[in-house]
Amino acid sequence: MTLTRSASGAAGTTGRAGAGRAVAVLVLVALAALIPLLGPSAALHGTGEAEAPGAGGIALLRTVLFAALCVPVGEVFVNRLARSVPGARTTPPDALPSWSPWAAAAGFLAALGLASVVATGNLVPGGLSDIDVGGLYASRDGKLALLEVNAFLVAGLCAVSRRPATQVLPLAAVIVAEALRAHPTTEHDPLTGSGLTLVHLTCAALWVGGLLHALRVLRLRRDPAGTALLGLYARVAVVLLAAITATGVCSSLRRMPPGTILEQLTATAYGRALLAKVLLVAVVAALALWARRRLHRAADPLTACTPARAEVAALGLVVAVSGLLTALPVPIRW
Repeated sequence: MTLTRSASGAAGTTGRAGAGRAVAVLVLVALAALIPLLGPSAALHGTGEAEAPGAGGIALLRTVLFAALCVPVGEVFVNRLARSVPGARTTPPDALPSWSPWAAAAGFLAALGLASVVATGNLVPGGLSDIDVGGLYASRDGKLALLEVNAFLVAGLCAVSRRPATQVLPLAAVIVAEALRAHPTTEHDPLTGSGLTLVHLTCAALWVGGLLHALRVLRLRRDPAGTALLGLYARVAVVLLAAITATGVCSSLRRMPPGTILEQLTATAYGRALLAKVLLVAVVAALALWARRRLHRAADPLTACTPARAEVAALGLVVAVSGLLTALPVPIRW
């Protein structure tokens, strides 16, 4: 009787903990969705800048696309890191289900929605008759939108194949398309801007998705090999953060010259959203440092999971703000 009660009590505690985590995840997802949906109106308030039609919906779709990119990139990245950890092996698919197929499906739908906007002249379509699919082939933005749709479709097929690592190629195509889309040919020196965005987006996807998958692996393998994997990821994350910071600063200075950046951070919608992103990244960096200290100095290295989980939540908000930035008007170079 005592053993039965203890087992049932433990099961009840585990169930309550699982329910609590599920509620917390739902709250965070809802909060992250509100940022791109309500963010454009809030950021544009009092700036005198005009809001593009459907800016909130476009920002949400772009947020979903970014998140869908991070998940499979992180899985491939961490599974590859696991091969370098002594005594560690990539977690079997049956023990740790891959989220890549679901992410690819979400990315495909988001890319399809964004392509429909491009097909109507960057306006929100009122119906299927407003969408000119053939017109996508006639413009640079249309071709890039179609490339992203097809790339996510191929990535999903690769994710469910016997060689899921092959999804790296279509995912790389999505990153290249996003880098080119963010810097049209009318921009001054667009290739430099695209190169900066390419590095920035790649490192961000590795950082966000990698941490998420590393924590999933560690939750399943709470052993020295799992801890070593998290430590190896932490060392690589330092380099990723440095690259993200450098490319982010360079990109910001290209759009907001040093003489005007302080004014534009508060007077323009883009500057306000960028400031919010910088503050969030600072919080993420502090959480990462806290987790790293626990990992190397605490009696139980697994206590590093607590700040690392908070870091993942904060990174989700960073992804949402990044989606918001793509829907706001680019500041004028004064």
